[in-house]
Amino acid sequence: MSKIVFLDVDGTLIDYETKLPASARQAVDIARANGHQVYICTGCSKDEILQRNLCDLDGMILGNGTYVEDHDQVIMHRAMPLEEVKKVVQWCRDRNLAFYLETNSGVYCNDQMIQDGPDVMVKYGQGKGADLSQAKEKANEFIGSFTLIHGDEFYREDVNKIDFIIRDYQDHLDAIKDFPHLAHNTWGGKGELALFSDLGPTGINKKYAIEVLLDYLHADKKDTISFGDAKVDLSMFECCAYNVAMGNGGPEIKAAADYVTSDVNDDGLYHAFKYLKLI
Repeated sequence: MSKIVFLDVDGTLIDYETKLPASARQAVDIARANGHQVYICTGCSKDEILQRNLCDLDGMILGNGTYVEDHDQVIMHRAMPLEEVKKVVQWCRDRNLAFYLETNSGVYCNDQMIQDGPDVMVKYGQGKGADLSQAKEKANEFIGSFTLIHGDEFYREDVNKIDFIIRDYQDHLDAIKDFPHLAHNTWGGKGELALFSDLGPTGINKKYAIEVLLDYLHADKKDTISFGDAKVDLSMFECCAYNVAMGNGGPEIKAAADYVTSDVNDDGLYHAFKYLKLI
């Protein structure tokens, strides 16, 4: 029986330096040749994904579930309503937070992100195992890919989600209190340490997007497998029949998994595909 496989990207399909292990590419290629379907399911925007050298895939779920694509066909796109974008942008401005908007066409940030972003992304890289020089290089690449905008330029109707740097975890808790109807996640440092918080459209997460795609494909959940490394992937685990945590993942995702494979850079994806007889 063919399976439908959903892969988180950073820390699962690729490492935290955005490199795709050769064994992971091989695993996906062989699995697809064997008749299985493989989709990425990530918080990244389409612009970010298109900048990365990934393997061939059957489709993608992006923006933590806001965008779904099957073989280049757009199945769903649920951007944040403009009025919500305006409110969150103003909230970030009032708190002098570094923030950016994720859209399919690009990532757009404020001046504070240009100032604060590099140091925070160095912490991100080091927390995921990179040495200082590697972390600085990737941090500069990440922030350098952003487009700096000002004023009303932030008021866009194509925003998948809004990310901001957490100066203190209270910032994330305050966002939940002030925007309880929006989807909230944290991401960033070693394990489940929060460096960033993000806000997305109401009711949207990876689970919701997978269910939309399965309905479109007329597929059954019993044939699904998901792979992840962080708390944001838990909604995938709620939805799929079998779930794999990466060895580099946090304790919560490992506790929820049916199987824990090795680290992303220790052929984790390949070993799991082989264990599950996908290859």
